[in-house]
Amino acid sequence: MRQESFDFLNKYLNNSSPTGFEAEGQKLWLEYIKPYIDEYFVDTYGTVVGVINPEAKYKVVIEGHADEISWFVNYITPEGYIYLKRNGGSDALIAPSKRVNIYTSKGIVKAVFGWPAIHVRKVEQDKAPTIETVFLDCGAKNREEVEEMGIHVGCVATFEDEFTVMNDRYYVGRALDNRIGGFMIAEVARLLQERKHKLPFGLYIVNSVQEEIGLRGAEMIAHRINPDVAIITDVTHDTQSPMYDKKTSGDIHCGKGPVIAYGPAVQNNVRDLIINTAKEKEIPFQRAAVSRATGTDTDAFAYSGSGVASALISLPLKYMHTTVETVHKDDVENVIKLIYETILKIEDNQDFRYLK
Repeated sequence: MRQESFDFLNKYLNNSSPTGFEAEGQKLWLEYIKPYIDEYFVDTYGTVVGVINPEAKYKVVIEGHADEISWFVNYITPEGYIYLKRNGGSDALIAPSKRVNIYTSKGIVKAVFGWPAIHVRKVEQDKAPTIETVFLDCGAKNREEVEEMGIHVGCVATFEDEFTVMNDRYYVGRALDNRIGGFMIAEVARLLQERKHKLPFGLYIVNSVQEEIGLRGAEMIAHRINPDVAIITDVTHDTQSPMYDKKTSGDIHCGKGPVIAYGPAVQNNVRDLIINTAKEKEIPFQRAAVSRATGTDTDAFAYSGSGVASALISLPLKYMHTTVETVHKDDVENVIKLIYETILKIEDNQDFRYLK
């Protein structure tokens, strides 16, 4: 990876972009992608779209989502402790002893997820932490002091953990789900511009908001763009670490390439174009069955309007929805390459229907 791309990835991942509060991350993403697009637009809820060939009638989307899981302040006790609600699929099990940033109108307030010491608990009666039992301590002596810091019900909090590289092989951090997707589609736009490819259609590089609470940003922007084709990228579970059951979760490896999905929302002809491109360009890939729904923005695009020919290219990831989400460098490069090469294979006005 070139140094400028790595620097952007590092900055982008370390920035917070909670569901419903993605604006600061979107500013960073837009600043990076601007040199590689002809124009852009932003919708009411913050989805950002970079466009190449905006005048073209035929429209192709490549998409990732910008938001990360987080927490809402829900209740402040008289003693100054803070209880929470989830914003997306936040995991209370990993929360105790974690540091967080609480975002207020006065700036960031530092806090920690407190937890009683092992010495004072009846360990034999221990239960897993839940949303009802985890709490934040921001160092305040009472509710009034918490409120003086600018904290109130509805403030959002994110884990503080930042991006690292492990064993010169893996990228590790919070929010790789799915800002790494936003990074990858931005790199596709960069490659297209730097290699001076003239596309015969309009390309819409979409960084959607609010995926983590139901694909909402993609649902809105799909109706606005009304594309003909959509290629979505998100993360999927590497199933090699302990506690995964391959009979139900499949056999997916970090380091063995992008994962191409099979399922009703995935348009077979678009999927086959991706597979044939991977074979021709000798890009390693894996396959996954997603059954009724992909659980990604693919579903929102596929079923929007009168139907959009959509497919999903996933990045294998370990430890999803933790602060140590882990992806292999090679997979990141190969997802970028696969999307890029597939875009070059799509023809103007290409008809992906099964029956004509």
